[in-house]
Amino acid sequence: MIIHNISLKSYNTFGLDYRSDYLVRIKSESEVLQFLDSDFSRISPLLIVGAGSNLLFINNYHGIILKPEMSGISVEEDLSDYVIASAGAGVIWDDFVKWAVTNGFGGIENLSWIPGTIGASAVQNIGAYGEEVKDYIEKVRAISLENGMIKIFNNTECQFGYRTSIFKNELKGKFIITKVFYRLQKNRKFNLSYGRLEEEVKKSGEITLSNVREAVIRVRKQKLPDPNYLGNAGSFFRNPVVDIKTSEILKKEYPDVPVYRHDEKSMKVSAAWLIEQCGWKGKRIDNAGVYEKHSLIIVNYGNATGKDILELSTIIQKSVFEKFGIMLEREVEVIE
Repeated sequence: MIIHNISLKSYNTFGLDYRSDYLVRIKSESEVLQFLDSDFSRISPLLIVGAGSNLLFINNYHGIILKPEMSGISVEEDLSDYVIASAGAGVIWDDFVKWAVTNGFGGIENLSWIPGTIGASAVQNIGAYGEEVKDYIEKVRAISLENGMIKIFNNTECQFGYRTSIFKNELKGKFIITKVFYRLQKNRKFNLSYGRLEEEVKKSGEITLSNVREAVIRVRKQKLPDPNYLGNAGSFFRNPVVDIKTSEILKKEYPDVPVYRHDEKSMKVSAAWLIEQCGWKGKRIDNAGVYEKHSLIIVNYGNATGKDILELSTIIQKSVFEKFGIMLEREVEVIE
C-alpha cells in the first residue's frame, strides 16, 4: 500500500507530526518485488522503518519510507535442547518474547518490553539486562533493494556490535529484512547478574521464564515512560565504551560510577549516571526534557519539535564531555 503525503506522528514514538512524501506498507516478500518493479522504487532518499522507536525526525521527509509489516511466528526446527523459531519482520518484538516465554523457550526473556519490531531487533542488536539479541539470532532473511535477490545472512555476516549491525552501517538502506530466525533454549540458564534483577524476580517466587519476564517488565515500567502517553524513544544515548585504563581513572575519581565489562580490553560506563551527575535528570527546556525517573531518556512533553529534542541532546553531550571528557553517542537515529 502506497500512501502519499502522510503524517508521521503515529510512525515515530516521539509523536512528532512531520510528513513524508510517500510511505509504503509492505506485508510480504512478493510486495517487496512489486515495489521494486514500480516507478516508486526510483524515488530517493529511501528510509526503512520498524515501529519508529529509534528515530528522531527534525523535518518533513522528502522521500519514500518503507515499512515492513510481514507477520507470523513459527518453529522451524525442534531439537532436543533448542528450537529455531522464525518471525516476520513486522512482528512486534515484545509479542515474540511473550510467545517464546509462553512456549517455554528461553534466551530473550531479559529483552522483554523493548519497543520495536523483529526486523529492527536485527538492525539495532537490541540489548538489556546483560543480554544482546545477537547471541540468539541464527540468521536473517532479506531482499536486496538493488536487484530483488533474496539473501540469507548468517550470524557472523550480520556483523553485530554494540547496538549495531551491518544493516545499520555498510548495508543501510540496501536490504529490507523480511524474517529473522532465532535459536531459543529449552533448558535456559538464567542471566540475572545485571543490577537487582534477581532480587526483583524472587519477589514473584521461583526463578522461571515467566517470572523473569514479569520482573523485567515491572522494572522497565518503573523507569521508562510509555510513548503512548509521553513521547520518547527509550535510551537516547549509548553507554560509552572506554579502555580499561580510562575506566580505572574514572572510578578512582568517582567511586560510585557504574562500569561494566564490555570485552577483554574495554568497559562500558553508565551514560545515565554521567548525565545525572551533570544535573540533567528531570530538567526541562520548554517542551523537551530529560525524564524524571531515568536520565537516559529524552521526552517530548507535547509540543516539542525534532529540532528542540536534538538541540537538548547536543547540550547534554557537551556538558558530559566538559565534566568527564567522554563524548556520548546518540543511540537514536536523526533523520534530516
